[in-house]
Amino acid sequence: MAQTFELEGTLKHLFDTQTFASGFAKREFVVEVPDGRFPQMIKFECVKDKIAMLDGIRIGDQVKVAFDIRGSEFKERFYVNLNAWKINKSGGSGAADDGDSQRTNSSMDASFDNEPDMSDDIPF
Repeated sequence: MAQTFELEGTLKHLFDTQTFASGFAKREFVVEVPDGRFPQMIKFECVKDKIAMLDGIRIGDQVKVAFDIRGSEFKERFYVNLNAWKINKSGGSGAADDGDSQRTNSSMDASFDNEPDMSDDIPF
């Protein structure tokens, strides 16, 4: 059984929903977490029916994300995804788990479509 985690921070970015040829759909978002002088920007994804959880959340909202970590390998490249399965606005009612107590696992199709963007100049 996968271990679950929670993280609180500020929603900094909401990406558009991506739908792949296989029918798999996901939406990614970034949460900023304070960490001394250098805040951390943590990217999560919602898959399939969990995408709807992001409908009531706006940039700048304080959120609490429950997630699990998913990893896969394809052609000796390794991929790690933070799979969000519950999102709440911190300190109030917000988008929540859609009532399904089961977490949605990422499809292996997603790992094939998660090629890293090598166009930036970041040296790490």
